[in-house]
Amino acid sequence: MKTEKVLIAGATGYLGRHITKQIVHSEYDSRLIVRDLKKSGFDLSVYDVVEAEVTKPETFKNIFNGVDYVISTVGITRQKDGLTYMDVDYQANVNLIDAARAGGVKKFIYVSVLNGQKLRHLKIGEAKEKLVDYLKNSGMDYSVIRPNGFFSDMADFLKMAKSGKVYLFGDGKLKLNPIHGDDLAEVCINALRSTEKEINVGGPDILSQNEIAELALKACSKPVKIVHLPDWIRKVTLWTVRTFTSSKTYGPIEFFLSTMVMEMVAPRYGTKKLEDFFTKKVKDQ
Repeated sequence: MKTEKVLIAGATGYLGRHITKQIVHSEYDSRLIVRDLKKSGFDLSVYDVVEAEVTKPETFKNIFNGVDYVISTVGITRQKDGLTYMDVDYQANVNLIDAARAGGVKKFIYVSVLNGQKLRHLKIGEAKEKLVDYLKNSGMDYSVIRPNGFFSDMADFLKMAKSGKVYLFGDGKLKLNPIHGDDLAEVCINALRSTEKEINVGGPDILSQNEIAELALKACSKPVKIVHLPDWIRKVTLWTVRTFTSSKTYGPIEFFLSTMVMEMVAPRYGTKKLEDFFTKKVKDQ
């Protein structure tokens, strides 16, 4: 019999769906927060699903009753509904932390990003790291999961590869080891019992950007054509979007352009390979 309950916030997102799929087969009972029950697609005979708006704590009535743990993957990669990173990545998670603490929750798991301290100057990094500071000072037990990128993020390489060329900044030798949603979901669930406060994590294969580009081109059955752009183009692009567009537009762009020139290698975990993900993605399209 399952005696402890995990509340999953962000259940309809990419990582949230991987976590909900695995939690059913774990030692934990679960409850999912969704904005719209009908659109969520969850089987109500399998899941305990509640409607709530994480940006509106007044909608949290009774949802923390009987909850022992919270896993939050709440955040936005593409700003919409007029909401900013501060509204969602920060304030919505503050709302969850406050309600969890008041409800007697034992531990709060938050999914942030690798090298968060180095990304504080970015809109998304500022919001996420401000939230990490708040969580650390909340008095709750916690773990911060820091993945270095999802396989789904690497789909941008595939989009370029379809046209026959992949464009990279610099020499393409910087390395990263992105992680599949299934593997990262395991890390999040295992963190419920872990004593680690900060968990840096990546996938099993450490690859250079050139190698990822080659895998994407191979998956698309294209010859290897990689164009290496000088870094001044990246800097000019950053300056342009920051100067002439709103933060809602440039937020995702500045994050992508900034992390593309950082070494993003994390401790290796999992079994899912990026090459297989690319192959399946192309086959499914």
